[in-house]
Amino acid sequence: MFEKLERQEQRLAEIDALLADPALASDLARLQQLARERSALEGPLTLFRRYRKVEADIASAEALLQAERDEEMQGLAREELERLRLEWERLTKELQRALLPQDPNDRKDVIVEVRAGTGGEEAALFAAELFRMYARHAERLGWHTEVLSTSESERGGFKEIIFEVRGKGAFSRLKFERGVHRVQRVPLTEAQGRIHTSTATVAVLPAVEEVDVQIDPGALRIDIYHSGGAGGQNVNKVATAVRITHLPTGLVVACQDERSQLKNKQKAMAVLRARLYDMKAREQEQQQAQSRRAQVGTAERSEKVRTYNFPQDRLTDHRIGLTLHNLPAILNGELDTLLDALAASAQAEQLATVSS
Repeated sequence: MFEKLERQEQRLAEIDALLADPALASDLARLQQLARERSALEGPLTLFRRYRKVEADIASAEALLQAERDEEMQGLAREELERLRLEWERLTKELQRALLPQDPNDRKDVIVEVRAGTGGEEAALFAAELFRMYARHAERLGWHTEVLSTSESERGGFKEIIFEVRGKGAFSRLKFERGVHRVQRVPLTEAQGRIHTSTATVAVLPAVEEVDVQIDPGALRIDIYHSGGAGGQNVNKVATAVRITHLPTGLVVACQDERSQLKNKQKAMAVLRARLYDMKAREQEQQQAQSRRAQVGTAERSEKVRTYNFPQDRLTDHRIGLTLHNLPAILNGELDTLLDALAASAQAEQLATVSS
């Protein structure tokens, strides 16, 4: 661990020297790359410096305890030594966590796809609630949410909604949300008050730039058509809806929410890039199946990850066995306790894998 930190300290010094070179100002891409690398190194190295200082303080306190003959001073030295050793243990654990392999997508923005599953109209209404839950959580963090594509149901729910959340660490915050979310409650359409079970699936994809995924324009079929659904006088007058088919994979993305054909195309391409990137990542994960054991569940879309039970005012995350109450607050975006627990569980599994 210390050899790695010492190498990182040398690298930080190299980066600082490069950033001090005035010639670098003309190479914006290189400047941004070095700044990102420096930012990633700074956190662990700050901890490392505190760790070394505490080690030096422990050595001084031990020497003082050996040399001191006054009982009162010895007592003070023992108290200080105990405090320093506790601090040393805490910093050791923090350093271990800081040096765990990082998901390269954690700093990216995120594209979330929520789809109604089993349960008909009730499932579509639940999908709409999940979207509002994530949007409100993003708002609490000062992040920006933009809807990319929707398919509405008759009662105002969503058969499908795709949206992007932009904010620092958005993907790392929401990546464990993927999977099947189950709701148990009495639907508005139920006259006899019986509890129904419905589901919605959540897919979480890192938002990627054009440089991250190279798409051959010749591999695309782009269809332009008239949008449908609500929209007043503009519906069906001008062909603005866009459907993009990626021929090698058969992936299809459609967008009709904007009145501009160009904006619909841009949004559809953003979703297509994210899906292609995710497809490639999943192929790599399958080739390295052993490493998936260090994650919270498998996060497959077919896996039931969570239950929202309204009669019991209960949320249960089945992967980590966590149960919370106060569903109204959770659905209003108060997700910190839940998301922090998922991240902590994933980190603990990763630490156990590394140390075993």
